[in-house]
Amino acid sequence: MIKRLKKTYHGWWISLAGGLNTAISSIPTFSGGSIIFKAIEDEFGWSRAIVSGVSSFGRFGGALLGPIEGFMTDRFGAWKMILIGFIIASLGLFWLSFINTIVFYYLSYLVVSIGVSIGGFVPSMSAVNVWMPHRRATAMSLVIGGSSFGGFFMPFMVLSIENYGWRITMVFIAIMFLITGPLIAFIIRKKPDINIINKLASNPKVIPNTDISAKKAIKTQPFWILAFSHLFANVSVGALSAHIFMYMTDDNGVGLDIITAGTILPFMAVLQFFGHISGGIIGDLFNKKITLPIFFVIQAISLIILAYADTYTDVIFWSVLWGIGFGMRTSTFHAFRGDFFGGKHYGTILGFNALPMGIAMMLAPVVVGYLYDVYDSYFYSLIVMSGLCIISSLLIIVINNPKKYEKN
Repeated sequence: MIKRLKKTYHGWWISLAGGLNTAISSIPTFSGGSIIFKAIEDEFGWSRAIVSGVSSFGRFGGALLGPIEGFMTDRFGAWKMILIGFIIASLGLFWLSFINTIVFYYLSYLVVSIGVSIGGFVPSMSAVNVWMPHRRATAMSLVIGGSSFGGFFMPFMVLSIENYGWRITMVFIAIMFLITGPLIAFIIRKKPDINIINKLASNPKVIPNTDISAKKAIKTQPFWILAFSHLFANVSVGALSAHIFMYMTDDNGVGLDIITAGTILPFMAVLQFFGHISGGIIGDLFNKKITLPIFFVIQAISLIILAYADTYTDVIFWSVLWGIGFGMRTSTFHAFRGDFFGGKHYGTILGFNALPMGIAMMLAPVVVGYLYDVYDSYFYSLIVMSGLCIISSLLIIVINNPKKYEKN
């Protein structure tokens, strides 16, 4: 057994380490963000727009740093970015555990978000893109699936907040960052054998890396199609990460109690995780230009289901469709981007390409929170976000074919 593990291609260990990275880094900013906001709202009584707006403020730093962190990952190495980012995030979490004012609430969460942004998704995806040209979609799905796997921690997070309070829970999470950061960095630090990578990439089924520069990529039609389709589809992701727990527990939402609502989150995590993995496998087997629009449409339908949900069963039904739509399209989408722009400048291109999406995810929580404060409902916000997913589907349909782009 040990010998078989030693013979396992290191690229798969890189992918698993990337999955662990996103599982941990997603807890305070994605999978557990809504739980934290609910606890803070209960303690301070701040408005929904203020409480959820911290998510937007935090993502502001992440969005602006995207191109910079991509360049730094290409320049200095993914493992250094992970180590630095996790240390910064842990410091932000320690600070967050002591806050008593709105200003410190926003600033501490900004530090957490910047740390997660620097050390989380971009360096992990960049490392996988280098190591796994022959199984890009499947390998990337493991990294992306990690963010959903973080949902398995949510029942424990709810229980921790109930038993020890949200401040002590933030300290626990900060310690987790300090422990896992060096471990992940150690695994990802290993450099690949270029000869082996070139051999893997020589498979005729593999779309070769372009090594196109970020400056040239920005001038292409696929770059902007991918940027805006990602933007429109992820408005709902940003909004739900901040509001879903509050929506499920509001009397004018689904109306579930806190413990029952907490059971939805790990169920979502399971569905999203298997959706990410399945999407990666499907992305390696079938034409992504055909499968992606289908996944976007399913994501749109799930949001309509959520808008009308008023029972536990309705939310479960939404979770299933969301796991298929959002889950499968995410890994497929990132692999699709890798097909177009995978190469030595991938980290920089990823940072620039994801910038519009980061801005959208930054604005979504506060806008949706404001609309809730005004109309006392999430209904119309969910319907609009469903329509944006349909637009994403249409954009992918008109994108240039990857092979045609390679020839140009």
